[in-house]
Amino acid sequence: MTRRESARRVRRHWPMILWLWLLWILLWGSVGPMVLVGGLLVAVAVVGSFSLPPILPGAVPRPLAIGRLLAGLLKDIVVSGATVAWQALRYGERTSTAIVEVPLRVDSDLLITAVAELTTIAPGTLVVEIDRRRQRLYVHALPVRDETEVDRRREAVQTLERRVERAVGRGRRTGASGGEVSGPAADPGRPPGPGRPTGPESSDHPDQGGSTP
Repeated sequence: MTRRESARRVRRHWPMILWLWLLWILLWGSVGPMVLVGGLLVAVAVVGSFSLPPILPGAVPRPLAIGRLLAGLLKDIVVSGATVAWQALRYGERTSTAIVEVPLRVDSDLLITAVAELTTIAPGTLVVEIDRRRQRLYVHALPVRDETEVDRRREAVQTLERRVERAVGRGRRTGASGGEVSGPAADPGRPPGPGRPTGPESSDHPDQGGSTP
């Protein structure tokens, strides 16, 4: 294998490099310079040395979109952390919660997993189930006191999904009629509506009512 072919393979498999790099950091449990640099070199060497199928065919990383994704994620972590801390101090065990059904647009195992993981990172949200066939996430969220809050939580996850989709810069794909399509319209199996909202869980909170699905 020539050096040019190896470099081309590395460019095509950047999601795998990123995943291997993150896995290396998690296994070491450190973000020291040696771990970061060594993990990146190992990930590039593995992908450059072995023939692996592309995870996201046609994907092109977009640095600006990736930056917006990371900035939005950092903001969500800070805001959600403060909100959860306040709810815990004010209501304790009586904090209102709900399981929210979130329809997804993306139809890729990797992208769905990325959305689920990034959703779970933010305090106050936890993906409890992934319905791959129907392209749904079921997210446990707090605080949720009414249907307006349910809709807001659903929209927050779908906004994150759009950020993830823009970050990978999916290329054009061929539609059913043979023509090329791109962007959101290219995602097959898009749900026809916003999905069925679920009500808040029962609690002793005075503003809380309903039950989980």
